[in-house]
Amino acid sequence: MSLAPLYVRAAVGAVGPRASTLPGTVLHRTVDVDRTHLADYARVCGFRLNDALPPTYPHVLAFALQVELMAGRSFPLPLPGLVHVANTITVHRRIDAAERLEIAVHAERFAGHPKGAQVDLVAAVDVGGERVWDGRSTYLARGARAPGAVAEPPAAPPEVGDGPASAVWRVEADTGRRYAAVSGDVNPIHLHPLSAKAFGFPRAIAHGMWTAARSLAVLEGRLPEALIQAVAFGRPLLLPSTVELRTRATGDAWALDVRSRGGVHLTAAVGHAA
Repeated sequence: MSLAPLYVRAAVGAVGPRASTLPGTVLHRTVDVDRTHLADYARVCGFRLNDALPPTYPHVLAFALQVELMAGRSFPLPLPGLVHVANTITVHRRIDAAERLEIAVHAERFAGHPKGAQVDLVAAVDVGGERVWDGRSTYLARGARAPGAVAEPPAAPPEVGDGPASAVWRVEADTGRRYAAVSGDVNPIHLHPLSAKAFGFPRAIAHGMWTAARSLAVLEGRLPEALIQAVAFGRPLLLPSTVELRTRATGDAWALDVRSRGGVHLTAAVGHAA
């Protein structure tokens, strides 16, 4: 499931002229869930293994199409250096591992950002023509330009604030490599201190979607089957680190954040899907 060839192609094509608008391409794939892969993903992210897909798992299945779309020269922003700044997923109903998933990915909302340019990669998952899952990933290209006015960055969920931690994790140095093995996201900033330093990080950093998944796993059993999770990614989570998860229940919704001595790495809001 490694996407290394696409990352290499993207790196080679990063130099030179690019399109000034988003391609109208919609990429599709049909997936039968590999239960061994599902078990590996659940183990890395802390979910219990059962027949219901973790809420964040379809993102991994759609991610290959995201990278394929962003690696092409028709995509206006070079893939190397893109930063995942926000993510929203909507689970419309319980998704069983035995169901055949029809996945579609396209790009939209290419706009200026106070720090560069931003774009959304949008994924949809259907089962037999029924929409069961939606995802929106917002990426930032620092220093890039986009046509038109600067758009407002996605609003970040508020921090939970002071109080006792709901969970404390030791995030080991190999977390980036382990998540890369199940997600296909082999961006070098996650894999090794030396490759991360080439991009300006003192050490390798955890994948934002690993942190988002690990946070949801702590709440497993207390969440509705149909849910929406909105996440904003903050300071990079250096590996290794010890982090704290803080949560606050408000009615049938949850606010949460993940922090360490390095600052706040993620804020999120989780509640029932409409």
